[in-house]
Amino acid sequence: MTGQPEVSFDTDPGRYRHLRLEIDGEIAWIVLEVDEGAGIVPGYDLKLNSYDLGVDIELHDAVQRLRFEHPEVGAVVVTGAPGGVFCAGANIRMLARSDHSWKVNFCKFTNETRNAIEDATAHSGQTYLAAINGTAAGGGYELALACERIILVDDGSTTVSLPEVPLLGVLPGTGGLTRLTDKRGVRKDLADVFATRSEGVRGRVAVEWGLVDEVVPRSRFEEVVRVRAREAAARSRPARPAGAEPVPLPPVRSEGYVYGTVAAEPGEHAVAITVRGPEAGDEGWFLRMTRELDDLILRLRTNEPELGTWVIRTAGDIDAVLAHEPRAGVWPDEEVRHFYKRTLKRLDVTSRSLIALIEPGSCFAGPLLELALACDRQYMLDDPGRPVAIQLSRANFGDHPMGNGLSRLAARFHAEPGRVAKLEQEAGRRIGAGEALELGLVTFAPDDLDWDDEVRLALEERAALSPDALTGLEANLRFAGPETMETKIFARLAAWQNWIFTRPGAAGPEGALRRYGTGRRPVYDRKRA
Repeated sequence: MTGQPEVSFDTDPGRYRHLRLEIDGEIAWIVLEVDEGAGIVPGYDLKLNSYDLGVDIELHDAVQRLRFEHPEVGAVVVTGAPGGVFCAGANIRMLARSDHSWKVNFCKFTNETRNAIEDATAHSGQTYLAAINGTAAGGGYELALACERIILVDDGSTTVSLPEVPLLGVLPGTGGLTRLTDKRGVRKDLADVFATRSEGVRGRVAVEWGLVDEVVPRSRFEEVVRVRAREAAARSRPARPAGAEPVPLPPVRSEGYVYGTVAAEPGEHAVAITVRGPEAGDEGWFLRMTRELDDLILRLRTNEPELGTWVIRTAGDIDAVLAHEPRAGVWPDEEVRHFYKRTLKRLDVTSRSLIALIEPGSCFAGPLLELALACDRQYMLDDPGRPVAIQLSRANFGDHPMGNGLSRLAARFHAEPGRVAKLEQEAGRRIGAGEALELGLVTFAPDDLDWDDEVRLALEERAALSPDALTGLEANLRFAGPETMETKIFARLAAWQNWIFTRPGAAGPEGALRRYGTGRRPVYDRKRA
């Protein structure tokens, strides 16, 4: 985007411009009331509850905050402010004037937030319901699709639609088509009709096709929504005990890219990232580290697109890291564990080369070893005079699954299913460089004479290769194994929507995005490619 701002992802309900977060006992309400004049950059109005990255940042914060600060909540209702539309989707003017990388990163972050809604329903006992009280189009309907139940007002005019194909020459880029078929079970022929019908579908037909769960007359709409929310809260399986104390999420503080537990040092083509282990008595280290790492990933991904290689190190004591490993089934550790899982997933789908350096003073153990396993390569120094070790723990055997449902070890040894079971027997002890190489836990283990040259050559090689080719290479290799709805959504965003965003039919001077609302028809290249 021309004049792209430095984007901050840190916010709180006191700073929201686009939505209200209301708590009513066991039910929370996220009410979309988008400020038309408060786009994240100037040049467009956010009309009809349309959204841009700034709106999504607030939604992401609300979803996250509910999981930690409001353990009493068992159901979350997403709805539009009375008297307007539910949500008109991504702002078309914003998309039309954005550069390619901004559009794709915007769609990626939006997808991650939708996935977080589904994750909260599945793992945090906070079931999401969409109360569509006005037209839901495009990304607005896709937001509803991320919810567990969709209730549509039946007033003779309110519709749900995915008009991206007929009106904009692009695809429903935040998982719309995939959720229709894989999540809601809509027949592919009906999905085809729906996604090419710009006016959408309303009333009983929307229920019959599986697009929504029920339709309710406007006179009874609010009453029924409250009943469904209470029912959902009663069914929810909370990830916290009754009376659990809220966990506050204070602002994430940094100076540049230097935080309390995480620091990044940008270079010419790469950025050096160091995650520091806990100090003695630092009980809140793991949650703070996760929040700072998540914020750093988002900021680097959005604000530093030319830093194509991320070099990841750790510094600290292995025993201290393992002592802070989140405990399963214990509040708030269980919620922290899911947060760290989502942060690692964000790293998995980041279009950067990831290189882990395991050196003297590293603390790649348990949950922090997952950082190294998420990387495309791992280099571990083999120097008897300066011993280096890693350590496996429970965290490496399913506590933080990838989007394909596998642990990173299971994905790494996809062709050797018995290897992971053998590695479980190695948990709980230090593993040196030579043995780590033999076990397949690292890529290379250079000695002290070769270390500097091998690392330097690897980084220089990465910088010399095509960034586009590397993005495709990494995205293909990171997700060995089964497909899930989540992996399909991100793969289709990367492969199809990414490509469509560069085509003249959508983004060209006479394309659908630029001619939308002008009264002039877009000009398409009629050759199928």
